[in-house]
Amino acid sequence: MRKVALIFNPASGTRFSRHRAAVQKALAVLREFGVDAEAFETRGPGTAVGIARQAVHDGFDTVLACGGDGTVNEVLQSLVGTEVALGVLPLGTANALAANLGLLGSPAKAARSLSGAIPQRVSVGRIHYQDEHGAPSSRYFTVAAGIGADAIFLSRMDPSLKRRLGYLLYIIEGFRVWATHSFPLFDASFVNGTGVPRVERVSQILAIRVRSFGGVLSNFAPGATLHSHGLHLIVFKTRLRLHYFRFLLAVVFRRHTFSRHVDLIHADSVECRPCPGSTDTIFAEADGDLLGRLPVRIEIVPDAVILLIPPQAQP
Repeated sequence: MRKVALIFNPASGTRFSRHRAAVQKALAVLREFGVDAEAFETRGPGTAVGIARQAVHDGFDTVLACGGDGTVNEVLQSLVGTEVALGVLPLGTANALAANLGLLGSPAKAARSLSGAIPQRVSVGRIHYQDEHGAPSSRYFTVAAGIGADAIFLSRMDPSLKRRLGYLLYIIEGFRVWATHSFPLFDASFVNGTGVPRVERVSQILAIRVRSFGGVLSNFAPGATLHSHGLHLIVFKTRLRLHYFRFLLAVVFRRHTFSRHVDLIHADSVECRPCPGSTDTIFAEADGDLLGRLPVRIEIVPDAVILLIPPQAQP
């Protein structure tokens, strides 16, 4: 790191009044190590994409995304395929990528850890979907993409309540979706090296790029890694709430296994479409942001971005 643009979201997390002070401390740490660092504040959803694109144009060699997983995801969109490195400083409610990189605590502490980070090219996921206007679109992701109930869950998250309640709101809304959602089915076609698709009728797919989601989901996807060149998919082939509840309860106690109802599938890509004759709307999300609806295709983009990984991290 020589010239760093630190992009921060002042509305991330639950204590945004303190965020500017935290960012200044992180800048001070970077400057201790001789880094030319400048902070840029986002002005609303989607603005981090443009700020990061401008940073690439202006010759910054590193962009630090300071916020939650949503802020990191926005910055990622402008760095894929460039020689500019991506670093993560936790400041949001959900910091799954930062946690998997061992970057816990304050932004200043994380900045100190990144001073010795090793830039590595990693693969990222890419999800193709239909946006709210019916137009085809796509988005890169580093943590996870989901189709089904988890996207409904994210659509119900109230931003003001999220800032007040933090992680507790995730638990409340998760229970509400479990109790009220109908878990409609859709068709998924999984493609691997054999080239012969495996077709399943499913109610939920999660494409996971990290092992842990923190809290009670700290061991949600064993074996998932940022270094993988394939998709690590948790697939629910059931509409029964009881099967969902049993699986999530087993995750909490780190005793979960996979079965014919909840399967673990490795694939190069997956394509999802509504069941013939279905009128259900199935939504998709990536890195915690609601995106659009079916049809959806998820794939891996190899060696897509340079990520700053602390020496002792094992993502």
